[in-house]
Amino acid sequence: MASDAWGSLAALTLAASLVVYACAKQKQATSEAPAAARAASAIETEDDRSRCAHEGRVDREVEETASSRAIQPNIRRVYAVVGRGDDAHRVLLCREVDQNLDGIKDVVRTYDDDGDPLKEMADTDYDGKIDTWTTFATGRVAELQVDRNRDGQPDEKRVYVHGKKLRAELDDDFDGRTDTWEIYEDGRLQRRGVDIDGDGKVDRWDRDEVAFRDAERREMEAEEKREKERREAEQSEADAGPTDARVSARKR
Repeated sequence: MASDAWGSLAALTLAASLVVYACAKQKQATSEAPAAARAASAIETEDDRSRCAHEGRVDREVEETASSRAIQPNIRRVYAVVGRGDDAHRVLLCREVDQNLDGIKDVVRTYDDDGDPLKEMADTDYDGKIDTWTTFATGRVAELQVDRNRDGQPDEKRVYVHGKKLRAELDDDFDGRTDTWEIYEDGRLQRRGVDIDGDGKVDRWDRDEVAFRDAERREMEAEEKREKERREAEQSEADAGPTDARVSARKR
């Protein structure tokens, strides 16, 4: 009789435990469902900081593609549809890329009617702020501006002719005024001028070979970094598909 009583008590205890566990799981699922829905909604409406003007534009066509490293689309191209009927074609106006796959567009480049690049803005350190501005001429870099101290303003400007550096202006003390000038010949640094007293004029021209080699090394490292980032962006674009500026418009 005693063993039967103990058996009945154990069975009741087990049943009560199962009921409590089921209620707890139901409560957890009920609380998690709205949270999951809110998270999904947040993902769908997340601002990727697009700088290509396309929303609400009936005269624009948007194409989303993914690079070989991405699961979700990380490249956006915005086209203008030109012409009618059989003559209709698309002209690439803007292309932006999320290079580090964090859901935010890091590089945006605009194009002219011939498909040649005009301007590019980039967030190279992925802090959410544009730090590099590039201007193109006939498909080549004509001017490069860089924000080195993350204040949102360029403090370095380099001018190029036929793809080679011609001169540079730098604000090394970040006071908003140029204090260092560099002159290049055939892309190589020839002399560097420094404003010592802050009057906006060169007080000393440096031609020291050691200083030149050091400055040239730093510039080469910075240039290699920028070139690597450009190649990665172009490779991502190539992986995602063709980028021809003029392709036949899809039948509407």
